[in-house]
Amino acid sequence: MTKRTYEPKPLFLERMKKLLGNDFENYMKILKEDPVRSFRCNTIKISPTDLKKRLEDKGWKIKIPFKDYPEIMIVENKLQPGELGRSLEHLLGYYYIQEIASMLPALVLNPKSNERVLDLCASPGSKTTQMASMMKNSGLLIANEVKVGRIKILAANIERCGVMNIIMTRRDGIALCRRFKEENFLFDKILLDAPCSGEGTIRSTPSTLEMWNIKTIENLSKLQKSLIASAIEILKPNGELVYSTCTHAPEENEEVLDFALKNFKVKVEKISLPMKTNQGVTKWMEKEYLDDVKYSCRVYPHTADTEGFYISKIKKLKTKN
Repeated sequence: MTKRTYEPKPLFLERMKKLLGNDFENYMKILKEDPVRSFRCNTIKISPTDLKKRLEDKGWKIKIPFKDYPEIMIVENKLQPGELGRSLEHLLGYYYIQEIASMLPALVLNPKSNERVLDLCASPGSKTTQMASMMKNSGLLIANEVKVGRIKILAANIERCGVMNIIMTRRDGIALCRRFKEENFLFDKILLDAPCSGEGTIRSTPSTLEMWNIKTIENLSKLQKSLIASAIEILKPNGELVYSTCTHAPEENEEVLDFALKNFKVKVEKISLPMKTNQGVTKWMEKEYLDDVKYSCRVYPHTADTEGFYISKIKKLKTKN
């Protein structure tokens, strides 16, 4: 296994030490290890049992890490470079190459076939296609992406996976929510997997460390607050929203959730996940967040052997007439 070298910026290290405490060394150690090769069975096209058999017939050693989620799979033996993406089964859309932590937000949102669902920042489509699969390819799923290049990738993945219950939109997320609000077009469930600084992806994308910048984090935090505010406005009463990022920065995570709790009639829902997670932090630097922020989840590479992720779930409260 190739060990990779990194040169994290001093401020990044200082912040991670503050976040992780005694776990910091374990965190730094796992960043040098190759990530697990995981993928998700696309149940629109094939059952997990049939896919597992097909792949094992090729000589692949397949592990299903969570019995309640047989669609989540790991290849344990060594494959040729690019083999996972070149296989016939992948080209046919029988599976989607996806990091396990990336699968968690959709599991938490748990969209159903009779619901109206919005994926506000959808490309490349990993969570979009996962939700379509969970919805049994029925109901209504709107997948939005603002950039043309990224919407092409989204469209290609949707087509490959055979998703039929979807409408794609290309709009700035805040403007799209405003339009839906004007039309009183409300959603049962919304996934806001927000643009973020990507600190959780260092194992698979080492260049994240080179691009890391505290100003980027601060600017993204403002955008994320605008996005969550806009999304809450178009949730039905009792509707649910999952806010997630692939970063560790509290400014982009708990601070955004805290903002939502302080400005809207919403409550945090407790989350149950099939792996070890940490609670959300309620204090960071000079800031204190509402206590319920602790019910959100932090997924760390060194405890879950995945990428780093942050996941929170809120419910919109009914307002009295």
